[in-house]
Amino acid sequence: MVHNPETIQECIEKARQRLYQIANSHKELWHPEVIRQSMVLDELINEYNNAIRGKSSRSK
Repeated sequence: MVHNPETIQECIEKARQRLYQIANSHKELWHPEVIRQSMVLDELINEYNNAIRGKSSRSK
């Protein structure tokens, strides 16, 4: 798990690009690989949001 918001953003961008590639190669949004990669992206976005929330609450 990565806690640095900037690093998480980089991972999100890579995961998003990978999702586009997978979706484009399968032509079906419900293909298991597309769904799996979408879940990876969701987890990274959640991790980013948690890191940002934690950072803002610590700075108060």
